[in-house]
Amino acid sequence: MNSVKLIGNVGRDVNVIEFENGKKATFSLATNETYTNRNQEEVTNTAWHNVVAWGKVAQQCEQMLSKGKFIQVEGKLNYREYQNKENQVVKITEIVAYKVEEGPKKAA
Repeated sequence: MNSVKLIGNVGRDVNVIEFENGKKATFSLATNETYTNRNQEEVTNTAWHNVVAWGKVAQQCEQMLSKGKFIQVEGKLNYREYQNKENQVVKITEIVAYKVEEGPKKAA
């Protein structure tokens, strides 16, 4: 099963492209992982993810998302590649979102 659930902050405003049969929304999502190293220092690693949504989910993203918003994304990993103008193969990993909603409330 190809399933992913990410919780983090929107990294940039949503980019929406409208087609005859619907919309496509793209945005980046930053997720953080924090741990304590052997020197007892707290270290935070931030990972950036490219997210793509189609149709009704894209419309929802367009209406509710803005840079910095704390959200939860459920979807699947997608791998694709293409050849650029310099004839090089460019590989892309992205999350195809099935569900986007406000992130869970943080503990006080």
